[in-house]
Amino acid sequence: MDRFQQMQIFVAVVEAGHFVHAAEALGLSKAAVSRAVNGLEERLGARLLHRTTRRLSLTSEGETFFGRSTLLLEELAAAEGEISERGTAVSGRLRINVPVSYGIQHLAPLWGAFTARHPRVELDVTLNDRSVDLVDEGFDLAVRIGTLDSSSLVARRLATTRMRICAAPDYLAASGLPAHPRELADHATIAYSYHATGDDWTLTGPDGPIAVTTRPVLRSNNGETCVAAALAGQGIVYQPEFLLQPHLQTGALQALLPDWETATLGIHAVYPSRRYLLPKTRALIDFLAERLGGR
Repeated sequence: MDRFQQMQIFVAVVEAGHFVHAAEALGLSKAAVSRAVNGLEERLGARLLHRTTRRLSLTSEGETFFGRSTLLLEELAAAEGEISERGTAVSGRLRINVPVSYGIQHLAPLWGAFTARHPRVELDVTLNDRSVDLVDEGFDLAVRIGTLDSSSLVARRLATTRMRICAAPDYLAASGLPAHPRELADHATIAYSYHATGDDWTLTGPDGPIAVTTRPVLRSNNGETCVAAALAGQGIVYQPEFLLQPHLQTGALQALLPDWETATLGIHAVYPSRRYLLPKTRALIDFLAERLGGR
C-alpha cells in the first residue's frame, strides 16, 4: 500500500472516529484499515492515534499529520476537479501554428467568430511556414498545406488548394511565353524554400507527369514574397491559387501552361493524439472544417 493510500485511510479513520466506520466508508475490511494505519505509524516512526476499546484520539504528532494530510487531500481533489472540468469544457488556452500567408488571408478573419462562439477559449496563434514539432514546441494544433510527412500526428483535411504557374506580362513580353513544361528550365524562376520537391516542378499532361528542374533567380521562405517578386517581373512563380487568384483576376499575373495539370494540395489540421483530444481542440477543428470546406 502506498503513502497516498495510507494517508487517505488515516484521514478517514480520524473523521469517522472508528476503524469499523472508516472501513465501511472506504469499502475495505477492518483488518486492511488497521494494517494501513499501523504501516503509516511504522514508516513515520511515531504514534498517531491513541486507541481504546471505546474511542480513538489523536496524539500531538497525529494532530500535525492529520492537519497536513487534510490540506494535501483537499488540494489534490481541487486539482483533479479542475483538470476534469477542462477535459469536458470548451475552455482554456489553445496554442495554434499556421502558415504565414494562409494564416493572414484566410484564418485571421475567422478567429473572432470562433472566440465569439467559445468565449472561454484563449487563442495563441503563431505564424510561420516551417514544419514545427507540435509536441516539443507545445502546440495543440497546426494547420499545414501540402503532402504530410508520415508521423504519429493525426490529420483532418479542411480544404484544398491548387498550385498555379504564373508570371507578370512584362516578364513574358521580355522573355517569351513557355509552350511546354520543359521550357521552364530556360526561364528565370522564383523558388519557395519549403517546396517539397525543391527546384523541381512537376506538371501532368496527356502522356503523364513531367518533372522540370528550374533555375531560381530568387528564393524565399515566404509565399507572398515569391508572388511580389513575380509581380515585379523577376520571373515565373509556382504558388498556391489562394495567393495568386487576386492577381490573376486583375491581370497583374498571367497563368501559364493551362493545358497542363498542376498539383492539388491538401490543407490539414494536424494534432498530436486522437485519444486525449481536448474539447477546445476538437471545437476548433470542427469550426475550421465548417468555415474552410470547399475553399
